Amino acid sequence: MKPVEQEPTGTTSPGRASVGMEDIVRAHHVLREVIVRTPLQRDAVLSAKYNCNVYLKREDLQVVRSFKIRGAYNMIRSLTPAEMEKGIVCASAGNHAQGVAFSCNALGINGKIFMPSTTPNQKVKQVRRFGGNNVEVVLIGDTYDDAYAEAMRACDEQGMTFIHPFDQPKIIAGNGTVAMEIMESLDENADYVFVTIGGGGLAAGVGTYMKTVSPETRIIGVEPLGAASMSEAMFRKQVVTLDDIDKFVDGAAVKRVGDLTFDICNSILDDIVKVPEGKACTTILELYNENAIVVEPAGSLAVAALEQYREQIVGKTVVCVISGGNNDIDRMQEIKERSLIYEGLKYYFMVNFPQRAGALREFLEEVLGKNDDITRFEYTKKHDKENGPALVGIELMYKEDYHPLIERMNRKGIAYTELNKNLNLFNMLI
Repeated sequence: MKPVEQEPTGTTSPGRASVGMEDIVRAHHVLREVIVRTPLQRDAVLSAKYNCNVYLKREDLQVVRSFKIRGAYNMIRSLTPAEMEKGIVCASAGNHAQGVAFSCNALGINGKIFMPSTTPNQKVKQVRRFGGNNVEVVLIGDTYDDAYAEAMRACDEQGMTFIHPFDQPKIIAGNGTVAMEIMESLDENADYVFVTIGGGGLAAGVGTYMKTVSPETRIIGVEPLGAASMSEAMFRKQVVTLDDIDKFVDGAAVKRVGDLTFDICNSILDDIVKVPEGKACTTILELYNENAIVVEPAGSLAVAALEQYREQIVGKTVVCVISGGNNDIDRMQEIKERSLIYEGLKYYFMVNFPQRAGALREFLEEVLGKNDDITRFEYTKKHDKENGPALVGIELMYKEDYHPLIERMNRKGIAYTELNKNLNLFNMLI
């Protein structure tokens, strides 16, 4: 999907604020008080895999393990003494909340942070740790948008200042300092920069700086397939609210992007890539196993998108912004499961075994392949098990083993339902 072509100046629609080079430079000076200048590392594994020079901007090594502190601190630091005295409010799925919490503690002001109840527990604990006694955490709703509505209500009732996670000039300018550091670290300009899009604040900031300093650099935004709100806005040429989203990539699962971020991204992005959630999971595991890098789902998107640009990036200098590393270890089993299903290595079936002795043994000996493994088996009836179907989970060593498995089941005359192809049953049973 190619966005509408406009001049990459960072300008926005009439009547809206804009973000320019000077705003990012000023943010850079402000942020030197608190942030870590994260490394830009050439990744040998990825460079060899894609036959180019891949550099990772390691915002997972930031003081709050994501880029979000850049925008949050820059915004909060700009408040008047009266505004600081009244305190601040924010809504966040996790990383913005940590940046706000850290800023509240550092500046000695009070904050109330609204987070979706679906936020990983690890992120909630980190918010409370960074904020200390200066921050109150309120868990409410299922999505960022639910938390946002409650945060705005609290703002109106208590007169506190709302710190938007992405749709505010100083937030975007703070995020733009990521690109400033990238350019200062490279010996030559990047040919491609891949950057995660949730609400659009990071892409807007990075893209604004990059297109000003290096107009020839192609800026590729990356969204989760199940929450591609910027892609939809680009397609419709206006900001829209998605009815439903997949909340798995919690750091980028936003139903509605910002008005300002849409204007800027529409001006500076060269393309948007949508990454399936399962592919993000595979990338998380690969980065951990091959590079010893721990990323959260949103932090994996930029690297996951390289596969879709494999031919274009050969021989090029490529930068992937690792936006965050706040991953909850409790999610790793789900991440592995999603990865296996996406890669075609994990299948679930409802199997009606013939009502005779030895049917299960025959399934194991005559249907299951030598490299196949049953990872889950349970009867769906607690009583009279022999007359009820069984839930069977099978993991393959090679995805090419799938069709032979199906052929053996058909040849054996086994009655089955493949749950991977039935979304309603899969969500209910798995």
